[in-house]
Amino acid sequence: MSIGPVRTFDTSAWDLGAAVAAKRGRTISVCVPCRNEAATIGELVSKILPLLAGPHPLVDELVVLDDRSQDGTGHVARQAGARVVHIDEVHALYGRGTGKGNALWATLAASSGDFVVWCDGDVTSFDASWVTRLVMPLLLHDEMALVKGTYARPTDHGGGGRTTELVARPLISLFFPELSGLHQPLSGEYAVRREMVEQLPMVEGWGAEMALLIDVSRRFGVGSIGQVDLGTRLHR
Repeated sequence: MSIGPVRTFDTSAWDLGAAVAAKRGRTISVCVPCRNEAATIGELVSKILPLLAGPHPLVDELVVLDDRSQDGTGHVARQAGARVVHIDEVHALYGRGTGKGNALWATLAASSGDFVVWCDGDVTSFDASWVTRLVMPLLLHDEMALVKGTYARPTDHGGGGRTTELVARPLISLFFPELSGLHQPLSGEYAVRREMVEQLPMVEGWGAEMALLIDVSRRFGVGSIGQVDLGTRLHR
């Protein structure tokens, strides 16, 4: 297994055409776990849908996972053109769970792509190029299991990242220094290779993203984890 450092990829030469060419018959799912994101999910879906269009689309399916929203998130997402799966549909088949990790796992169960791109439903600065940047390292390098997005979070728009900078990164440096090269370990925007991630457990609660990084590193090596710059991230 690869044991090198976390890899940072230069995205400047990548575009939609290059990503489509690199698919080579494989499939890509974009999954958005949501709870009460009616204010933002419609526009997010509308930006992803063009990636499903045309004779050679980059994205093969778009799944919005409605985690018991009370504000009509599922209806808004469906009206915008997404396939919406309610968390209770997944629970009826596999048993009940809770938290962010449960929602992420449910999107894996509800989707079928060889690669899965996750995005938080409250992001307001999403650009379709994010999907290309996140999935390209997986398409080009068979040893890659997980690619995280990294980004700026402007202070004049509320800033953010306090949990990352005050808690997550110091603890990573102390206990998992091999992962300290990750700029945004808790990023909600990342892509995974299904055949590798499905070999791992999924923590149910809000520690899901950190647990997944640790498990991927232990199982496949730190060199199976990468990161790409997505620019600026804004959310509600």
